[in-house]
Amino acid sequence: MAQTWLVVGLGNPGPKYATTRHNVGQMVVDELASRRGEAFREHKAGARVVETWVRPGGDKLVLAKPNSFMNVSGAPVGALARFYSVDPERVVLVHDELDIPFDTIKLKIGGGHGGHNGIRDVARVLTTPDFPRVRVGIGRPPGRQDPADWVLAPFGAAERPNLPILISDAADAVEQLIEEGLLAAQQKHHAPR
Repeated sequence: MAQTWLVVGLGNPGPKYATTRHNVGQMVVDELASRRGEAFREHKAGARVVETWVRPGGDKLVLAKPNSFMNVSGAPVGALARFYSVDPERVVLVHDELDIPFDTIKLKIGGGHGGHNGIRDVARVLTTPDFPRVRVGIGRPPGRQDPADWVLAPFGAAERPNLPILISDAADAVEQLIEEGLLAAQQKHHAPR
């Protein structure tokens, strides 16, 4: 029997933030929608969504980009999970990760929030931290730059050539996580490049 998966790209709303490191999760969800020829539409849960399929005849896939700011992502994610009757183990969050080097993807289920306020708020609203996460590495800022400034800045000139590959690889990781499970996705995407 087909199930529904909710894949949420975390980020901040509006063009001011569209190309920032903090919005890489939304860039990945955009890639997943593009692969399926779909466009986002407004949803009453306070997000833009695409309703599609993992693959033809497969599980239903709801792609979402909350209209809220990152730190209060929980309300729209929770509302979407309730609307589509998706349990936390099928809510996949795609987000930036400071503690992973740029051009690296890591997957896990559960664990702490690592200071990521978007993850903290989603875990609070879903009443569990046990949901799958596709963590897209953005690396730590150089020198003494404030991490808050780093995540809200656009990707740098040295990063931009590899960014489309990173986004495509992260989209592949989401698809593999859903279709083949966490271990298979980890074995492929945690390997050195």
